[in-house]
Amino acid sequence: MKSPYSLYGRRTPASGAGSTPDRVPYSPSSPYSSASTVKKRNPLSVAAKSMAGVFVACFTPPEPEPNSSKDFGYSEELRAPSVSSNTSGGNERRRSSNRGIYSSPSNSVHGREPGSVIFTMDEIYAATRNFSPTFKIGQGGFGTVYKGRLQDGTVVAIKRAKKSVYDKHLGVEFQSEIQTLARVEHLNLVKFYGYLEHGDERIVLVEYVANGTLREHLDCEFFTTSLCVRIHGNFIDLAVRLDVAIDVAHAITYLHMYTEKLEISYWIIAAFHADHPIIHRDIKSSNILLTENFRAKVADFGFARLAADTDSGATHVSTQVKGTAGYLDPEYLRTYQLTEKSDVYSFGVLLVELVTGRRPIEAKREIKERITARWAMKKFGEGNAISILDPKLECTAANNLALEKILELALQCLAPHRQIRPSMRKCAEILWSIRKDYKEQSASDFRSLSSKSQGRISVITEE
Repeated sequence: MKSPYSLYGRRTPASGAGSTPDRVPYSPSSPYSSASTVKKRNPLSVAAKSMAGVFVACFTPPEPEPNSSKDFGYSEELRAPSVSSNTSGGNERRRSSNRGIYSSPSNSVHGREPGSVIFTMDEIYAATRNFSPTFKIGQGGFGTVYKGRLQDGTVVAIKRAKKSVYDKHLGVEFQSEIQTLARVEHLNLVKFYGYLEHGDERIVLVEYVANGTLREHLDCEFFTTSLCVRIHGNFIDLAVRLDVAIDVAHAITYLHMYTEKLEISYWIIAAFHADHPIIHRDIKSSNILLTENFRAKVADFGFARLAADTDSGATHVSTQVKGTAGYLDPEYLRTYQLTEKSDVYSFGVLLVELVTGRRPIEAKREIKERITARWAMKKFGEGNAISILDPKLECTAANNLALEKILELALQCLAPHRQIRPSMRKCAEILWSIRKDYKEQSASDFRSLSSKSQGRISVITEE
């Protein structure tokens, strides 16, 4: 129903290896809330985190920022006259990346905290050259997305709402979204840089991710020849897809375990309490952006909603149904009761999408194959999982092993009742295990293939 903040047209050709870099091994004992920073500051939290740093380690490595001029498809027209060096600008951005909001008069990334001074229209006009059609990169139900460069050289995606959709209800949603985005930050969430609400203008600025959406890669759209060659043809292989699933699982787990308070016991972090988890409500392949290294970043928090306060005994939030057809939790659709498990259901659909390459709803196919998740689960139950593997993927022993295990996890996520579905943290743990087995089987396949090749060479030599 709703498009992501970044709906890009042509992509910048990526460079490097076809698969994502190896992740740091995941430790089930490490709290997810420590994996990334929460930008709200208070003395107790700062003191607690300084002590917790000795005991709690992040499981995901920081990703170096690509050269901004290369990422942007460098243009002299967009060069900010005040920026003399991309390198120094990049260093400043890295040092202040935990803030996320820009609000200093000089448009530097330093000194902006959630709720402080916001962008001005002059800054937005300068960044987009008065919303020039040249910088338009997408169009969605909410409005238009532009690519822009701030005065300090930072490249951003600028989402401008349609003036025709403004109303009181939308204004409340806009404020709620801004407050949510300003609180959270994670390696696998698109960074929120700032916003503007002035008169009839409502604008959101987020991180620009140049390598397109997951859906576009599954469809093989907007690819250049060099990009297709780099990822072993005109598709992404199963290793990359598995890495993407892990990244998305980490991002959603962080949202579901979002915390603002710490419990201290004997000067050691005893526990992290998620007082109000965040439910994304629109997990789908077109809301997942990929970096040049194929790290996934979840975008579009327009439907995000705070979960129920479990301390008060609440088990769900009763709310109007929002989301995208094909990904919607049928229990939520039927009862209007929203929980974190609705995101788990959507994630199950995404897993099926990753291994089949198909969209959740394929209207042009015969009736029994139109709902992809239902069709895939039926084939899996019949013991014919291999028939649903994306035809662009090879039928290797490693791919077959991963396919079976991913579909088994998807089946759990797609359970009709939310109580049966696993948590997103459990999904992440299972995916890490699948990835480990997949790599081991891939290595075995490679050794077997090498041995057979050597045997053929020997036979030919003897003849």
